Parts: sequence; structure tokens; C-alpha cells
Amino acid sequence: MSVTVFRPDRMAYLRAYATMAAIAMAIGMGVLWAMGNPYPWTGAVGGLAAIALRGWYLSSEELAISWELSRDRLEGPGWRKMALRDITTVRMLGSSVQVITAQGDKHLIKYLAEAQTAKVAIEEAAGRAKARPPAETAPKTEPKPDGAAQ
Repeated sequence: MSVTVFRPDRMAYLRAYATMAAIAMAIGMGVLWAMGNPYPWTGAVGGLAAIALRGWYLSSEELAISWELSRDRLEGPGWRKMALRDITTVRMLGSSVQVITAQGDKHLIKYLAEAQTAKVAIEEAAGRAKARPPAETAPKTEPKPDGAAQ
């Protein structure tokens, strides 16, 4: 099986940040209005500025991350590596795919152009990995009869 690589999509990244900006703007205006501020519109400006700055600052890092799906493993950046047979749950969260392992580790593959396709690919690969017999890690040895020298 070849390696499938999941990379973030710039348009998915921008859509996610536009949604976060709209929410931040509404919250900022709502808080200022609830406090009795005569200029609640400044909350919208502050929310937009905060999210735009965050998006600009993190874009080079977030858009450089890639995940690789091989025959037996799903590998992300840094320490994020898991055996496919350990994956218990795969679900979509907007343009992201969340992967949960049997150990309880949660990983998020973010800003995908085709999140549904990635979800299906991971589920199918995990299903194939679970169907295969586990690889032997140590040679089989015959048990020694009681009293035999070891």
C-alpha cells in the first residue's frame, strides 16, 4: 500500500478563521453591550483584529503540518504516531478529522479540503489493519518440562 498524505488546505484554514472571527465579533459586541458600553461596535473590531492576528501568526506553522497514512500507521508531526489497529474512533469536526486511540489519545488532523474522504480512508485502513493477524514480536518457544534445565 502506498502512503497517503493529508495536508491542510488554505481555503479550509481561511473558512475556519472567518467563522472564529464572526463568533469573536458577536461575543465582543455582546459583552460590551451587556456592560452598558455606549460603543459596542468596538467589540466587533477587537474580535476581528484578535482572530485575524492569530490566523496570520499561526498560518505558516499550521499549513506546514502533514499526516501520513501507511499500511500500519498514522503519523503526524512530532510524537503523534499510532498503529492503525489502536484507532477506535474517527469523526469529522468541520474541516478536521479527530482520531481517538484505544489508549485515549486524541489527535486532530486540521483544515482538510476533503475531510470526509480522509475520514473514510483512515477508517478503511484501520479496518484492514485490525483484520490482519498481529505481527509476531518474539520467536515462539516450546515450554520446558518441569525440572528441565533452562
